[in-house]
Amino acid sequence: MNAERLLEVYDQMSEAPDAIARLRRFVLDLAVRGKLVEQDAGDEPAARLVQRIEDRKAEILSESGLRKPRKVADMDPAEIWADLPANWAWSQISNLGFISPRNEADDHVEASFVPMPMISTEYGVANDHEVRPWAEIKKGYTHFAEGDVGLAKITPCFENGKSTVFRNLTGGFGSGTTELHILRPVLVDPDFVVLFLKSPQFIETGIPKMTGTAGQKRVSSEYFTSSPFPLPPLAEQHRIVAKVDELMALCDRLAEARKTREEVRDKLTAASFARLTPPDTNPEDFPTHAAFVLEALPALTTRPDQIKTLRQTILNLAVRGKLVEQDLADEPASELLKAIEAERHLKVKAKKIRTSKPLAAIRNDELPFDLPSGWVWVRLGNIIQLISGQHLQPSEYSENIDEGLPYITGPSDFGSNGAVVRRAALVRKAVAIKGQLLITVKGSGVGKAMICDLNEVAISRQLMAMEPLGWEIGFLELIADRLAVKLQEEARSLIPGISREDISEFVVALPPLAEQHRIVAKVDALMALCDRLEAALTTTDTTRIRLLEALLHEALNPATDALEAVE
Repeated sequence: MNAERLLEVYDQMSEAPDAIARLRRFVLDLAVRGKLVEQDAGDEPAARLVQRIEDRKAEILSESGLRKPRKVADMDPAEIWADLPANWAWSQISNLGFISPRNEADDHVEASFVPMPMISTEYGVANDHEVRPWAEIKKGYTHFAEGDVGLAKITPCFENGKSTVFRNLTGGFGSGTTELHILRPVLVDPDFVVLFLKSPQFIETGIPKMTGTAGQKRVSSEYFTSSPFPLPPLAEQHRIVAKVDELMALCDRLAEARKTREEVRDKLTAASFARLTPPDTNPEDFPTHAAFVLEALPALTTRPDQIKTLRQTILNLAVRGKLVEQDLADEPASELLKAIEAERHLKVKAKKIRTSKPLAAIRNDELPFDLPSGWVWVRLGNIIQLISGQHLQPSEYSENIDEGLPYITGPSDFGSNGAVVRRAALVRKAVAIKGQLLITVKGSGVGKAMICDLNEVAISRQLMAMEPLGWEIGFLELIADRLAVKLQEEARSLIPGISREDISEFVVALPPLAEQHRIVAKVDALMALCDRLEAALTTTDTTRIRLLEALLHEALNPATDALEAVE
């Protein structure tokens, strides 16, 4: 593969999810299969290199007076996972040098200390280190020296590809985290060993073989030392490492280019949405801005987070009166307020709701924008019936849903097609009815809402029920969403809950009833559009992934039928 060919095809695959990460993994995979650089018949065959390594290891042991390391398990032929080039050989990491060597040095000498966070998951990123006296770090830690290879053996570090060639060590040696396997290579390029340890083949094969409890799983020494290792001639190892370095540098440039492109797109998207929402938006310009955004949606929304932003923008426009045109023939909201007050009076008289104390008058500093014609400002508590959920003791509910009133406790009971009933209330405390809006007011799901589809349902203290007094329930749902967003923004997304006061005192802009119906219909249509955009995005991502795989194969391993994978 060459950099020019990759650049030719990259634009076709760059929008695929994790395109750069996939490319990096693919490069490593080809590298350890002998498919990244051409073989040279003049290279010393790997079989001869294996013998030279053994001879050199024997010399080192003889010179040092150390005992010969214990023999590891022979390689299982069934674990051979590829056909290697003719001048390569299968070996094992234990045959490439010395496993877990120890350092000998004076206590006062300074050395390097490398904790796990200083080892990178990325290929080619050098480890960092701290300088400490050898006396402080020689016991209870893993030893290594300049040029040694280290592999993180504990989850999730192993799965994330943490491995390194230790370089630039103070005094030429050091120690570090105990969660490392160490190889001191002999006549082998340590960078080639590392790119093998970071390869998908080695990591994905090792994950199922990890042992231990959740969060403390480790790769065994046996897997590290005895797994099949594809050994190229030494000269080819150097060529492979050089090519991988070249391609990883290219990936870095491609990643930076993609980041720049995404930043430009994000700025354009943010600017486009912002032109729809500022308080001083010129009403005459708004239709033009809105038309541009709607026309540009496919180009602006290329990621799920952008579609989420679009949904929030739609909801924001809806409750500000900027989503549909006002109609002077609509009965103004001031008249609707009179009807709401009359309905409240009738419900109080019929003892369906309690008389509540008057809410404070709305202050000017609480008004976030100028009202459209026919709208009015009002506190939410003045136009709804609000029911607070209540906690039930274990003796007050049953796991048998046929024994009493349906009982739901939180957003986990909000299904895509209605309430999911898992328990039954044996007593009547807080009961919501069909058509009321259930909203989560405590816990991690604060703000999640659902219109009750059951005739009656008991609700826990994690929920409240709201019912509009003579106005559109769908518009109340929009208001509830904005209430949750507002409280999350004020509390920096760490809100403990929504109180009755939060809901009752929330200031809302109330449109004429006829306009509420039009707004809800428009929101439904635009949310359906967002659903289609998300579905199209998923389909497009799948296509891009398949195209990515085909183009990588075609670029890295040319074949006339490489693009059949996308047909």
